Amino acid sequence: MAIADFIEPAIKDYATQATATYSAPIDTSKFTGRQFVAGEDPLQTQAINIAQQGVGSYQPFLSAAQTAQQQAAGTVGGLGALTGPQAYQPFMSPYQSQVIDATLAEYDKQGFAGEQQIKDAAYSSGNFGGGREGAMLGQYQSDRLADRAALQASMLQQGLTQAQQQAQQNFQNQGTIAAAQAGLAGQQYGLSNFQRTNMGQDVSALGSLGALRQGQNQAMLGADQQAAQTAAYEPYGRLSQYGNTLTGLAGGVAGQQYAQPAPASPFSTALSTALGVGGLYGKIFG
Repeated sequence: MAIADFIEPAIKDYATQATATYSAPIDTSKFTGRQFVAGEDPLQTQAINIAQQGVGSYQPFLSAAQTAQQQAAGTVGGLGALTGPQAYQPFMSPYQSQVIDATLAEYDKQGFAGEQQIKDAAYSSGNFGGGREGAMLGQYQSDRLADRAALQASMLQQGLTQAQQQAQQNFQNQGTIAAAQAGLAGQQYGLSNFQRTNMGQDVSALGSLGALRQGQNQAMLGADQQAAQTAAYEPYGRLSQYGNTLTGLAGGVAGQQYAQPAPASPFSTALSTALGVGGLYGKIFG
């Protein structure tokens, strides 16, 4: 098929341009490489640092809770020794017998004085050594013995009652201590969980915001990358359109128009990635 004279110069021009264009390699470094990857956002760095510092930071609270729990268990376990019929004995006063002996000695001293009064009265009335004096002394001594026994029993009972009361109070005190220790253990466990939960919220918030900003930066880098790629391939599209036009003018069938693949929206892609990364931060310490 002969080429019309009027179109021959254009075809030669096309051939010259095509040869020059297609023989030169495309510099892909202009639209590929790490320069088009958004770096870590400062908020993400802060979130990572907090997360790293938070690993194991709850351990002191957990150890304190376990210690308090063990102490409470030991206190509760010791309550059994504070019950029973002999529980009062540790609270009996070691000076009780001395107090009783001193009291009875004074009681006996007063009794001797009373006997002497009876004897003096009998002597003054002329009945000294008589039956009346003997009867009065016998009755007096009998009453004194009964009173002495009652006094001794009263003091013993008073000491026993006080010891039992103190034993009961000690049992209650130990129970209160055990409850306080158990409560402290619960508080320490609560502080451990509180710290982890709030730290997780901080990490999640910082990480999510940082991921969003990183996604925005990635979208901008992606747009720059697409612009550089479009510029690199622009001559091929222009030559393709030029060739198809010449083919049509020469009476041939034009080939398919060159079309660079339409890329995805940089912002949509970056936003999807950012949301995924943000969700990952939210799972830390969650």
